[in-house]
Amino acid sequence: MTTVDPAPAPPMRLRELVFGAACAAAVRAAARLGVADAMGDTPMTVEDLAAAVKTQPRTLRRLLRALSCQGVFTEQPDGTFAHTEMSRLLREDDPHSLRYIALWCTEPWTWDVWPKLDEAVRSGRNVFEDVYEREFFTYLNEDAPESAHVFNRAMTTSSKQSAQDVADLLDLGDVSCVADIGGGQGHVLASLLEKHPTLNGALLDLPGVVENADPRLRDGGALGPRVRVVAGDCREDIPIRADVYIIKNILEWDDDSTRRALANVRKAAPPGARVVVIENLVDDTPSMRFTTAMDLLLLLNVGGAKHTRQSMVDRLTDAGLVIGEIRPVNAYLHAFECTVPA
Repeated sequence: MTTVDPAPAPPMRLRELVFGAACAAAVRAAARLGVADAMGDTPMTVEDLAAAVKTQPRTLRRLLRALSCQGVFTEQPDGTFAHTEMSRLLREDDPHSLRYIALWCTEPWTWDVWPKLDEAVRSGRNVFEDVYEREFFTYLNEDAPESAHVFNRAMTTSSKQSAQDVADLLDLGDVSCVADIGGGQGHVLASLLEKHPTLNGALLDLPGVVENADPRLRDGGALGPRVRVVAGDCREDIPIRADVYIIKNILEWDDDSTRRALANVRKAAPPGARVVVIENLVDDTPSMRFTTAMDLLLLLNVGGAKHTRQSMVDRLTDAGLVIGEIRPVNAYLHAFECTVPA
């Protein structure tokens, strides 16, 4: 039976770390093969699982053994395998599924740029353009449609899972209009509008994103009459006047893009408007292992960065916003409550 060593000695821990790519690849393989989806609520033999996902039993056992060491699936004394809390998160139908986030973090392009991290650290800029001779999002949308699909599904997953937490946090009882800037498909906005029946809203994101907006926000949707959907780039212009502006997990580009986006918020917002910036923080202890890894990936692909609490405060202060309360949204996110000065 495969077991998990709870506290490996430093030499073994370092060996495990340098083989981290094998662990990530194993999770990706299980997700792409649909192993978690094929496994039921009771333990299954490798032979039955292999038949269900069309693999060789011997090699599938090796994959499951490697994952079980990490707590993804568990091997029973009789050699069968069963779900764990982590493996269930790879199921597409799990309400808390991380399947597309796992795929996104292990997309083919990531394997090309990770080995060049030393170059990115040395130069302080992205290496993606050196490898692919294209800007990251141009490559994604024009040359890698499957990866773009995975990215969109991952962002949708993340947004859906945090939308209700944001709605529970924000008091919008006296607000007439809220704008979700760079809000993706609008899951946060939809949750806010459902909570506040008299609230109107606006959603701004790139054309290819908002054309797939949450059905509730579209013409004919339950919230459609209260929503304005705007196709645009917040780094270029924000043609929306609102009482509250929400900016969630988008201020991670290079410094110039972040400054331009915040300047456009200042330009669009009336005096006294609230600006709520919601971000993962690399000095946010509960999620540091994940956010620091994402921080390095942002450096590699767009030359961006996750923020510390202080760097976020500095950006918002430089933009002329008055920072009030800083509150946790959940274990992964913090909200910076700001106002636009008179």
